[in-house]
Amino acid sequence: MNRPAEMTLTFRCPAALEPSLPRPIPAVQGLPDWYKAAPQRAFNPTMGEETLTVKKCPPFIDAMTYGFLIPLQIDLHVQDGEFTWDFEVPPGFVSEYSHSPIGFHDPSQVTGTPLFEDDRFIVKFNNFWTIEAPPGYSLLFTHPVNRTDLPFTTLTGLIDCDRFHNSPPAFPARWRDVGFNGVLPKGTPIAQCLPVKRESWAGRFQTLSEDDNARLVATRDAILHEADIYRRQFRAPKR
Repeated sequence: MNRPAEMTLTFRCPAALEPSLPRPIPAVQGLPDWYKAAPQRAFNPTMGEETLTVKKCPPFIDAMTYGFLIPLQIDLHVQDGEFTWDFEVPPGFVSEYSHSPIGFHDPSQVTGTPLFEDDRFIVKFNNFWTIEAPPGYSLLFTHPVNRTDLPFTTLTGLIDCDRFHNSPPAFPARWRDVGFNGVLPKGTPIAQCLPVKRESWAGRFQTLSEDDNARLVATRDAILHEADIYRRQFRAPKR
């Protein structure tokens, strides 16, 4: 299969922070420990036999390893709903940036949405990296894919970073685990950044032809008899 053309995202940060600021990383380098430790097969009591787990599901892993992960830049201490951190902003231009790793949105800003709770703010993860995409590309920022182990859920947004790249994007999040006490360590992924080419799309709707039906049955049978057929015959290279 032909490899995709390599595209480049440009991440920039203040020079004074560059030595200590964790860099965004390709998502493939940020797989969590639970994924690495998960088995490829497990006993399925419904089927009465061992079956493949999500660790062997290409769409599951492709989603987790696509794009870049944006890291938390400093340890965040959480105790009984109170957030604290130890962060000194160096003098100079960097002082124009936020002086804290997090901010918040007042609950009124999500009025009328399922995110609203009268006594709970929406946390905002601040970010010290500007991100420039190639012409014609936007960036979809979302919660790190399949990372329900994290105590927060990052909201999803689409930014035209080929045009808007002179200000670092922030990442609003709902703090999901209100009982969490401990440290959210520096480097924890707070958002996943997925490039999206801007194109205009239309939907077309048809009924299956006889040939379509035959291909559907053949593909279904192949999947039933060869568990790894999607990876071997249909999966496209992502890197």
